[in-house]
Amino acid sequence: MKKNKTVYITGHRHPDTDSIVSAIAYAQFKERKGVHAIPCRLGDINAETQYLLDRFHIEKPMLFEDARATLDEIEIDDPLTISPTTTIKEALELMTSENKQSFGVVNTQGKLMGMVTRSDVATIGLGDTALSIKLLKETPTEYIAKTINGSVIYDDPKRHFNGKVSIIAIAETRLRNYELKDRMVIVGNDQDAQITAIAKGAGMLVVVWTEEIADEVLEMAKQFHCPIVRSGHGTMNTTRYLFFAPPVKLIMKTDLVSFNINEFVDEVGKKMLKSRYRSYPVVDDDNKLCGYVSRYHILNQHNKQVILVDHNEYSQSVKSIEKADLLEVIDHHRVSDIATNRPIFFRNEIIGSTAAIITSMYMENQMSIPKETAGLLLGAIISDTLKFKSPTTTEKDMGMAKVLADIAELDIDVFAKEIFKVSSNISNKSMDELLNQDIKRFEIDGKAVAIAQIIAYQVSEAREIETELKAAMHDFVNAKALDLLVVAFTSILENGSIFYASGELEKTVVEAFPDKDGETHSFQEDILSRKNQIVPLLSRAIINSIG
Repeated sequence: MKKNKTVYITGHRHPDTDSIVSAIAYAQFKERKGVHAIPCRLGDINAETQYLLDRFHIEKPMLFEDARATLDEIEIDDPLTISPTTTIKEALELMTSENKQSFGVVNTQGKLMGMVTRSDVATIGLGDTALSIKLLKETPTEYIAKTINGSVIYDDPKRHFNGKVSIIAIAETRLRNYELKDRMVIVGNDQDAQITAIAKGAGMLVVVWTEEIADEVLEMAKQFHCPIVRSGHGTMNTTRYLFFAPPVKLIMKTDLVSFNINEFVDEVGKKMLKSRYRSYPVVDDDNKLCGYVSRYHILNQHNKQVILVDHNEYSQSVKSIEKADLLEVIDHHRVSDIATNRPIFFRNEIIGSTAAIITSMYMENQMSIPKETAGLLLGAIISDTLKFKSPTTTEKDMGMAKVLADIAELDIDVFAKEIFKVSSNISNKSMDELLNQDIKRFEIDGKAVAIAQIIAYQVSEAREIETELKAAMHDFVNAKALDLLVVAFTSILENGSIFYASGELEKTVVEAFPDKDGETHSFQEDILSRKNQIVPLLSRAIINSIG
């Protein structure tokens, strides 16, 4: 089964609006360029982002949990199957016509029951006759007739066939020397021999080169419970094919090494090393056969193709990103530790939001921006630049915002108030939601630091939940093994932030953002940007404290 190559476009963990919107807008951009692209998210989205998605009728991106490829994402062989009632001969013919070494045996619901391989079939033709006798004994009369291209003249529910076969090719006078009881007897167009075989207790009569069965023979067969099959072949081919009449359910392997369609390819490869089968069945969660995977597929698979937006470091990206086929990075943060083994498209600008970069890429390619997408992009720029008050804001951010506002037919001031009204409502959020809705992890001079930024209508809202917040921060630090957790409450209306800290380095936050007039967690005017203000000031304080 050939798979269309999919490109996954994702922002960072604990996604904010800029991260989610940039993934969505850039996926649309790539689709129009002929690339099958899917926007992704690395966690739950916040209330502000959900508001924008709902407002512009855009679906929430898929949750992207691991950059490693799964079996569902690589090319595997088609799920060719046979049923449990398929004869061994039919299975062999299918293997030859389809050039396959094995077939999965499935029930009427498509669920995997077992596997039949060429070696299983070879065992019947070349193995011990005791096995063939045992299988033939269990084979319905109609299967025998079908396999030798014949027809059932008479079948009997009280059949007493033991699986053994005798070929009668001598005169009737010598028939008395044969032990025929319960055996299949292959005879020619000799009525006396047919009657004698039945009288001697034959378990089944197979007649060759015979057009008609005499009434006397048929009556005797009924009397002695002896089925009669007329073969469509001569004696030699009848004998050759007989032992391939059993249904595959009698020889299939049921103790299988199989894989789930959602298993990671690298893990499947490791498991394959423990066995030596040519191919392995792949099933879904309901055990329905999806196809077959071999070592060839594993060796020739390619990792997931991924594009990163709004970040470029391992700690903020999807799990196993180092194993992905990284195609592009579009970001406005510092260049971090993402490394590749070949050149990629890397666009990093000194700008207030990734959404502004995506907008400019549409314009550079003379590509129209849909009204709904324009609204999303505008919302992301407003959110990430704190309505152009963040020191990271550039003229380009504001210029792109004006273009988008015209397309979306939105008033920037009105729209910004609506966005921040949603994002600044902290009263109905749990501590866990507040800490995780917009948090980023950093390593500063070897120390594990996380910084959460919460947009508040007024910073005084934080003081109302101070006791509960500090307890939650303490637990968070222990759970995440952090040296420092900083929570910044930022008010766009008041144009500043206040800070709370927890962890062994919490004193560095006071050094970076000193208390004023003896007030703890005092208001820091004009401090709005985590990237350009909070991180640099905090890094300097941490380095000084360690030094």
